[in-house]
Amino acid sequence: MATRWGIASAGKISHDFVSALRTLPASEHEVVAVAAKDLSRAQAFADLHKIKKAYDSYLKLAQDKNVEVVYIGALNPQHSEITKLMLNNGKHVLCEKPLTLNLKQTTELVNLAKSKNLFLMEAIWSRCFPAYEMVKKEIESGSIGEVYQVLASFGFNLSEVERIKSKQMGGGTILDLGVYGIQFACLIFDHEVPHTIRASGCLNEEGVDLSASANLHYKGNRTATLLFHALVDLPNEAHIIGTKGIIKIPQFWCPIKVEFPDRTVEFSLPENNQKFNFINSVGLRYEADEVRKCILKGVIESPKVPHSASLLIAQLEDEIRKQVGVVFPED
Repeated sequence: MATRWGIASAGKISHDFVSALRTLPASEHEVVAVAAKDLSRAQAFADLHKIKKAYDSYLKLAQDKNVEVVYIGALNPQHSEITKLMLNNGKHVLCEKPLTLNLKQTTELVNLAKSKNLFLMEAIWSRCFPAYEMVKKEIESGSIGEVYQVLASFGFNLSEVERIKSKQMGGGTILDLGVYGIQFACLIFDHEVPHTIRASGCLNEEGVDLSASANLHYKGNRTATLLFHALVDLPNEAHIIGTKGIIKIPQFWCPIKVEFPDRTVEFSLPENNQKFNFINSVGLRYEADEVRKCILKGVIESPKVPHSASLLIAQLEDEIRKQVGVVFPED
C-alpha cells in the first residue's frame, strides 16, 4: 500500500519534493493533499501535480484522515508550529531543514514525537544519498588513516533572495546553508560534541548573517572548518583529510560523485522528465524512500538522521549564531 503524503506549503522546494516523488513507484508513494495559506496557490499546486485535495489552512491538512505523513516545506519560522500541529493530529512528519530555529524548539518537537509515537525526521536529504554511506564505509576501512580535518564550504550569491536577508523569515546563512556543513562535520566525527567552537561572520542591518565561518575543535586535535556565504559562490565541496589520504566530495550537499585517493565513483540519478528548481533535486526521492521504510518498520526516527543528530545540529547552530551575533525573537 502506498505511503500517503500531505504537503504543507506550495513553494519551490515542495514542488521539487513532489516532482521527486513522481520518480518513485506510484504503488509506494501517493500525494493526496496539499495546503498553503492562500487557497489559490494550493489549488494551482494541486492542479500542476494532479493532487486531489487543496486546502487553505494547515489545520485542514492535519485533520485529513487520508494523510499519513506530511512533508513541511514552509519558511523556517513556521517549522515548529506546523510540525506540532501535524504531530498533535497523528501525522508522521518530514520537515525541511533546519528543523526549527533553535535547540529549545527542536527538543520540544523530538519529545512530542516520542510521546505520540510518531515518526519525525529533519529533511537533511544529503544523508540519504548513496554516496554518504560509501564515504562512511571508506573511512571505517582505514584507507585514509585517521581523520584529523574536515573542510566544507557552502555559498551562493543569494543577494536577491529575500528570505535569506530577513530575520522575520528566519534567514541567514547559518540556518539555511550552514546546516549542510554542520551536519557533514557531525557525520564524519560520529556526532561527537566539539569541545570548542570559534565562529565569526558578517551581519546585515537586520542582524542576519550574510556570511559565517566556524571552527569546531574535537578531542585528539581534530578540527572541522566550515564556511557559509550568501553573497558569493564558494567552491561548495567537502574534503575529509586523513593521515593516509583525502576524500573529496563535490556538491557534498547532494553528492553524485566522490573522489577517493585511488578512484572516483559516480552515482547516476534516475532519468526523468520532471522540472526542478534546484540542482539534483530528483535526489529528494532518497529521503522520501527512507521515510517510507522507517514508517513501515514502525520506528519513529531514521538511523540516517536520528533525533540525536538533529539535537546536536541545533545545539551547534545555536552556539555559532550566538558567537556571530544572530538572535531571533524565538530565542
